[in-house]
Amino acid sequence: MSTEQSPAQSPPRRAGRRVVVPAVLTLVVAVVASAVVWSVHRAPATAGGDPPVPVRTTTVVRTDLATTVSLTGTLGYGRAEPVKGGRSGTVTWLPAAGATVTRGEQLYRVDDQPVPLFYGGLPLYRDLAEPGTVGRDVRVVATNLKALGYEIGYQPVPGEKVSRQVKPTASASPTGQQKAAPEQDRDTSGQGAAAPTPTTAAPARVVVRKGEGVLTGSLMRAIKRWQQDAELPVTGRIAVGDVAVLPGAVRVDAVTALRGDPAETPLLTVTPTAKVITVQADVAEAGTIQRGDRVTVTLPGDKTVDGTVSAVATAVTQDDNPGPTATPKRAVTVTVDDDLSGIDAADVQVDLAGETREGVLAVPVGALVALSEGGYALQLADSGRFVAVTTGMFAKGMVEVSGDGITEDLTVVTAS
Repeated sequence: MSTEQSPAQSPPRRAGRRVVVPAVLTLVVAVVASAVVWSVHRAPATAGGDPPVPVRTTTVVRTDLATTVSLTGTLGYGRAEPVKGGRSGTVTWLPAAGATVTRGEQLYRVDDQPVPLFYGGLPLYRDLAEPGTVGRDVRVVATNLKALGYEIGYQPVPGEKVSRQVKPTASASPTGQQKAAPEQDRDTSGQGAAAPTPTTAAPARVVVRKGEGVLTGSLMRAIKRWQQDAELPVTGRIAVGDVAVLPGAVRVDAVTALRGDPAETPLLTVTPTAKVITVQADVAEAGTIQRGDRVTVTLPGDKTVDGTVSAVATAVTQDDNPGPTATPKRAVTVTVDDDLSGIDAADVQVDLAGETREGVLAVPVGALVALSEGGYALQLADSGRFVAVTTGMFAKGMVEVSGDGITEDLTVVTAS
């Protein structure tokens, strides 16, 4: 009899292995899962776990915040202004573009006579020839001659009364005819009426007001000395157009006339001699800028210098790109404290202080946490609790905050 198993006995053994293997796998998975769960619950308490992520903190500080308005400006000599001849004649000499003209120097020549430069804010509008003439134009002459080194003598002070000659005006009859001088009484000899007595200028008393000068005898003598030195006709009088009155020393920007042209036309354009920065600001921005405001100017190469607003134009102009989006502009002039002799022209950035808030509570912007329901909060460093805050001014990476429980030196979490 054979001892080999029959083929019918093999299938039960294979079926038993298929049952056992899945059971073993199930047991292994269960053990691993239990270990993972145990590990997750135990990880925070084990000394061998990953160290906690460090938390950055900051404190609420009390400080001053100020916004900054950045504008683009142009470094140069400022706006060029035209100069027109003040009297008739022929232009015989003009300066070269780029030339600098100071007080007492000739700005141009008419009929081969120099027209010197005087400083002032009022052009000469009448001939100054009569002794005792009072006015601001007389003050311009007196101030310039004194600055040039001429002795002008005593000048009456405001409130003082001075005498000047006033030419009488002829009275007219109702028919429009000038009345003759009244006849003199006839003498007893019957020789007729005596010749009428010649009329003379009547003296008048004038009160000198602030800013006015008086054409005294000493001043007229100073005018003669100056005329002689300037190679002008020595008359002791100054006529309209004999001098050019401008606010200060000038740099000739361009020459617009030719020799031989009539003098009573625009002759040249001039600018101040000092370099300035011109900013074309929107009307709304210019309205917040005042003369004397301090600014910071960024020059080419990222060099920064301090400056001062020296003028804010009242005239409104349109920008260089006309169209439906064009905005009105006002020119703001800035002077800088440093020497800019190495730069003739350049585009620069001008930073002006805007709104200022003094003594407010503030934190770095990175400390703000956006809330899902809207608004912002700060996270307290000690408890992790979130405290809602109201934000105010943002300036230079800081933000003004306020709210219940927000106090100075409070430590909060920040991202930066």
